[in-house]
Amino acid sequence: MIELDRLSVYYGRLAERRAVVEDLTFEVARGEAFGLVGESGSGKSTVLKAIGGLVRDWRGTLRVAGEALGGVRRDARFRRRVQMVFQDPYGSLHPRQTVDRMLDEPLRIHRLDRRERRIAEALAAVALDPALRYRYAHQLSGGQRQRVALARALILEPELLLLDEPTAALDVSVQAEILNLLKRLQAERQLTYLLVSHDLAVVAHLCRRIGVMRQGRLVELLSLEDLGSEAAHEPYTRELLAAARNPTAWRSTAERAAAAESGNRGTGLLS
Repeated sequence: MIELDRLSVYYGRLAERRAVVEDLTFEVARGEAFGLVGESGSGKSTVLKAIGGLVRDWRGTLRVAGEALGGVRRDARFRRRVQMVFQDPYGSLHPRQTVDRMLDEPLRIHRLDRRERRIAEALAAVALDPALRYRYAHQLSGGQRQRVALARALILEPELLLLDEPTAALDVSVQAEILNLLKRLQAERQLTYLLVSHDLAVVAHLCRRIGVMRQGRLVELLSLEDLGSEAAHEPYTRELLAAARNPTAWRSTAERAAAAESGNRGTGLLS
């Protein structure tokens, strides 16, 4: 679904131009959840922006679903195929639009029919109470805002979600609920995820393969089994694991998420 070959991304102009991602190469299979981890400033989010068309100064090869991408993405098909969910669920939602209008806008832009039905289905897909449909972002909790952001991304029926720290701004209990929601949506819709996070526990709950980034470069690829057994080869990866409060914290996160899933089973709605 995603192919990156020697991708380099640059910020700045003229003498201040510098590479923030260098010679990045990896692939993500259709239907796979792939994670990128690393410290702040390692270039993780820049990779998502390059794929999504939010940065223009890059070199190398980018393909989505086998199609090579150029610098500017005006293709409506690409916009429907690829959607992005940002870290801050408050900053990414329009403060003067209701949930209904935020979900209706992409439908109008892409001239899709059955808008009323699509909005209701999107709210149901993210387990959001229909009574919240005409509220504004400031009237919602953090978890509700992130579910609105997910509903907005899903309403165009994409194949690929670019997830930029989607749970970082949430407290631990809500974080577990969102992780379970993402996992369920992927299974139901055969979605491909590219997830960026500094939190190994979050990535390990969703992803079977993980790429470790440092200073704009991919230093190691790990399977979930490698992470659990601490089988990293690169010194930086071992340092990253050691710096975690608990090197095997992904297990406790999985347990929290499982408990949250059990607690919400049968209720149909998440707060």
